[in-house]
Amino acid sequence: MKLLFLGDVMGRAGRDAVAERLPGLIATYGFDFVVVNGENASHGKGLTEGHFRGLRDAGADIVTLGDHAFDQREALSYIERETTLVRPINYAPGTPGRGAMMAEGRNGHRVLVVNALGRVFLPPIDDPFRAVETAIAACPLGEQADAVIVDFHTEATSEIQAMGYFLDGRATLVVGTHTHIPTSDHRILRGGTALMADAGMCGDFDSIIGTDYEEPLNRFLTGLPNGRFSPAEGEATLCGVAVETDPRTGLARHVVPVRVGGVLAQALPDFPA
Repeated sequence: MKLLFLGDVMGRAGRDAVAERLPGLIATYGFDFVVVNGENASHGKGLTEGHFRGLRDAGADIVTLGDHAFDQREALSYIERETTLVRPINYAPGTPGRGAMMAEGRNGHRVLVVNALGRVFLPPIDDPFRAVETAIAACPLGEQADAVIVDFHTEATSEIQAMGYFLDGRATLVVGTHTHIPTSDHRILRGGTALMADAGMCGDFDSIIGTDYEEPLNRFLTGLPNGRFSPAEGEATLCGVAVETDPRTGLARHVVPVRVGGVLAQALPDFPA
């Protein structure tokens, strides 16, 4: 099975890049299942229902979220009826939506997607490790699930790496989101789990983490606000990671970064087309 995960979609530039490039990637490389993190898709803050549907129309089988999950007020209502939209599993009990979802891939594969929020340098939240472990125990890899993808939305690369080792042998892919900067540490751990500390963003990298650089630079220099943060709207780079699984176990046998368009060095899957 071939899996594609795309990092945080940032504003209009990111949405346009996903709409323009994702269908071609799916067709060219034969991806069986696609997960897209959409938590910054709506002007950098959350995800409207319309923008969610746009990501789904482009080819996302599941859309994940993060610490901005409910910045758009309408998310409080539409997340309840959208079974392909997943918010962090370790939000407090009673939070609308779901933190894990089993979905069917293009060839009938069963894929469990779990979204979690880190605790390092982020507001206090329930333990992500135990919450993810409970979800995976209910749908074990190689039994109920043909693949397990964990999107760990966290500030610290150490925390995402810890989650990778915690789940090694029990998940196909553990990937970080949130920092918007793609890391070069993609690898397969000893137990067969693919790990990447941050998938990067789908956004304009002629920016400061996807935001027009003038206002963030001003605040670094002066410590004072002079306006609002606005997503950069130049050509976006589509960033993520692709995994090919072992059909016998559901674990990873090949992992590669994906970077398409924009100003970053390009990286395309080396899977057979």
